[in-house]
Amino acid sequence: MGDAALSLLGVMARVAGWRPDDFWNATPADVRAVLAGWVEADAGASFDGTALAALMEKFPDGRD
Repeated sequence: MGDAALSLLGVMARVAGWRPDDFWNATPADVRAVLAGWVEADAGASFDGTALAALMEKFPDGRD
């Protein structure tokens, strides 16, 4: 996930002007809200809640 997160950080820095701390403190909903304008309304979801839950289980960060 490290390379994917760094790539997404770069996108968020360009699109939303986020600094690294903004990115790492953001929720998936925050990222989704910013990127929503870049996705066509009829586009299918490529990353759903099931995928997020699997990643959270695989890469726990110790937060409650």
